[in-house]
Amino acid sequence: MRRNFHAIRLAKPGWPELPPGRPVIVYLNHPSWWDPAFLIVIATTRFRDRPGYGPIDVAGLARYPFLGRIGLFGIEPNGLQGATAFLRTAGAILDDPDAMLWITAEGAFTDPRRRPVALRPGLAHLVRRTPRAVVVPLALEYPFWNERTPEALARFGTPVDAAVFEGWRVETLNARLTHALEDTMDALAEDALSRDPERFIRVIGGTVGVGGLYDLWRRGRAWATGRPFQPGHGASE
Repeated sequence: MRRNFHAIRLAKPGWPELPPGRPVIVYLNHPSWWDPAFLIVIATTRFRDRPGYGPIDVAGLARYPFLGRIGLFGIEPNGLQGATAFLRTAGAILDDPDAMLWITAEGAFTDPRRRPVALRPGLAHLVRRTPRAVVVPLALEYPFWNERTPEALARFGTPVDAAVFEGWRVETLNARLTHALEDTMDALAEDALSRDPERFIRVIGGTVGVGGLYDLWRRGRAWATGRPFQPGHGASE
């Protein structure tokens, strides 16, 4: 991600406060192929003491088998058998009080501006079955600002105790989870549109400048005029 992004940023106020000894379900939108790599950066930066897992389409796991070695497990995206297997595997993972389960709940690549957000019902079924868990929405997107490479942006929503949803109908719970994620995505969209790095915590710095002959020429011009070379194209850091 350092090579392919200008920076990896987390919108302020930043990291969620998660109670110890409780499993966590993080559910998010699914804008890009880069999402698993972004989640690894987030998880290993802040949540190293929590083993992380996530579902993936069995076809995708067959295409990228290394993902199975870093915590992803294959599911059939359609049908009762696939849904049952997802709930069984996810439930077993969440028996570990330190576990984090990361779910791209839209189930397919979806533009982050699409509204309304549509979540698959498996998430709501899982939340109802796991009252001991903490549920956290997470928004991701990858806009271009002022540099050759894009920004990788994330925003966490407010954590919610799954026990508050006890007795809710699946349809009602799904709507509540959808609304929370949509609000988080809308807030991140405002942050992204501002192009203001001060609204973010920089998790990792990445690639700056254009590269190649153009940056070589810029470096030489800076040297000739006695000014320090600034590789960034714009003001954002």
